[in-house]
Amino acid sequence: MDRRWRDVGVLAGVLFAINVVARLIIHFGFDGDDTAADRVSLGMFVLIGVILAVVAFVWARRRPLGDWAADMAGAVLAAMVLTVLVGPLLVGDSPFAGGAGTFFAQIWLYLGATLAGTLIGYLIATALGVDHRSQSLKRYAELKAAKPPKVVRR
Repeated sequence: MDRRWRDVGVLAGVLFAINVVARLIIHFGFDGDDTAADRVSLGMFVLIGVILAVVAFVWARRRPLGDWAADMAGAVLAAMVLTVLVGPLLVGDSPFAGGAGTFFAQIWLYLGATLAGTLIGYLIATALGVDHRSQSLKRYAELKAAKPPKVVRR
């Protein structure tokens, strides 16, 4: 159980760190250039999606869907709250500086990128047949096929 919470915390920390690095790159490298800032933000969302796809693929191999999906959701929600509320403070902005539209757009974009990445990772694991459920069904089929038939006496 202790390792499980550590994994969730590390994942949330990595997702938040990616956002912090992207904000610092935008703040110090492209301050005032909206096109470059949009590209860095897009790169951040793609990187977050790729990381979650890899984590979903690895976790889907080891644990049932309900276990790792709850951990993934907790990590994503924690990272999103930190990203939306604490991230802007690190570069000297207010979380609500761009208005309510920008605030909620960040939330929807973050949730969309994380959901897409997680689904891609899980669907790849399922398509390859390496997810926990597919492996359990494979073991069950092998076990049933390996038993000799019972002799019935009449």
